[in-house]
This record gives sequence, C-alpha cells and structure tokens, in this order.
Amino acid sequence: MSIGEICNRKVVIAERSASVAELARLMREYHVGDVVIVDARAGRRYPVGIVTDRDIVVGAIAPGLLPDTLTAGDLATAEVVLVEEGEGVFDTVRYMRSKGVRRVPVVDKEGALVGIVTLDDLLELLAGEMAELARLTAVERRRERQERR
Repeated sequence: MSIGEICNRKVVIAERSASVAELARLMREYHVGDVVIVDARAGRRYPVGIVTDRDIVVGAIAPGLLPDTLTAGDLATAEVVLVEEGEGVFDTVRYMRSKGVRRVPVVDKEGALVGIVTLDDLLELLAGEMAELARLTAVERRRERQERR
C-alpha cells in the first residue's frame, strides 16, 4: 500500500508571510496540529516548511515573543521532510522515525503537495491491521475446533 492511498488530501496550508497568530487560528478552525507552509508556482503548491502547535508554543509563546510580529517563515522547520506519494507505508514510517517527525507532507513526483500523513493516521491504519490479524487467529482456532470434533 502506498502512502498516497492513505494520506489526508485536505491539508491546511499558509504562505511564509502568514502571521503566527493566523497559523494558530487556522489550527483551531480546522482542528489540526500543523500548517504546511507552501510556495505557489504555476498554480501548484510546493511545501517549504511546516509549523506545528508545539513550534508556536515553544518557539513563540514561551520565549515571550508576540505572535502577531512573527511569520510562518520565522517558525517553519529549516529542513522540510517530505515523502513521495508512491512510497510504501512501512518505508514512510521508517523515514519519519529516522527524521524524528510526527507529520510529513506527501508530494507528487514533481514535488507538489498532494496530502499529509501523521503519526495518528499511521497508528489508526496499523491498529486496524492488527485487529484483522487478531480476528484471523480467532477464526483459525474456531475452524480447527470444528474440524477436530
């Protein structure tokens, strides 16, 4: 299964010039913990960073900075961790772990934004897969009991 099949295609985005206060409002409005920062080129959006709720708290609020005076570009991650939509789920999990990120924008072959995948998305998927495996074990035991009577 590719990451493009499970990623969330509704991504909350902003440009580098958006204020940190605006990012916080977007997070609240859409009930998300991140905003993908993009540059628009030729009608497509290319991820250039990501700002999380933690970035706002630790990078702006805790040091006493004024959120209205900072921009998304000021807080966005320096290295953008991206994954191509054709990448497998397991490889994406390993990549996210190696980079120490909980969220990763998903891009097409040209690098344009197509979605986002989060740790929560992956946990939900894997929990469902584990539940299916557990059901398989129960069915196998039942089948064996019936055949061995």
